[in-house]
Amino acid sequence: MSTTSYKEKIATRAAREISEGKVVNFGIGIPTLIAKFLPPEIQFFVHAENGVLGMGGRCPRGQEDRNLIDAGGAYVELVPGASFFDSALSFAMIRGGRLDVAFLGALEVSAKGDLANWIIPGKYAPGIGGAMEVAQKARRLIVVTNHNDRAGNPKVVEECSLPLTGKACVDLIITEIAVMQPTRRGLLLLEIAEEVELEEVRQRTGVELLLPPEGPARF
Repeated sequence: MSTTSYKEKIATRAAREISEGKVVNFGIGIPTLIAKFLPPEIQFFVHAENGVLGMGGRCPRGQEDRNLIDAGGAYVELVPGASFFDSALSFAMIRGGRLDVAFLGALEVSAKGDLANWIIPGKYAPGIGGAMEVAQKARRLIVVTNHNDRAGNPKVVEECSLPLTGKACVDLIITEIAVMQPTRRGLLLLEIAEEVELEEVRQRTGVELLLPPEGPARF
């Protein structure tokens, strides 16, 4: 599976978690691809931490506005009715629980729903940004990430070893091969990608998986 296709597979599955009228926050990386895979008839509002509600997609080359960027610094467009506000109001919206659903990437995510996504000790990171607030205050937090890191190590683990962004904050985990839900009993495997077998998911995951009574669905 190519780099592009696995990212698009994750984004395509994640788009099914957005419904009409929701206020959504996309992190950087794979989450920014999700809007591409939503049906055009679905109306939703993208909140950006830097002070925009109603952010659109990536801006075509040559039409960039240097004052209009997303949280990752990419040039973006607006949708009709979009509004601007300062950082204080932007974070008040987050901390006040106004985000219906947020999508973040992960370095590690645990079976209990703990999330580590901002730094590997010893390596440069620009800062945690607003991820801590988003992780704790969004009504629903969905992690979208590749299943394993570049060395093949599982990102879905029993306990996170990296500095945490938030504890017990993740509601759903979507990777290119599986959809999993942290629960009090452990990590529940809800869905498996069409081309993948259950044993592969087990081998590539760093924690024992629970199965629903009817077995995992396909996506």
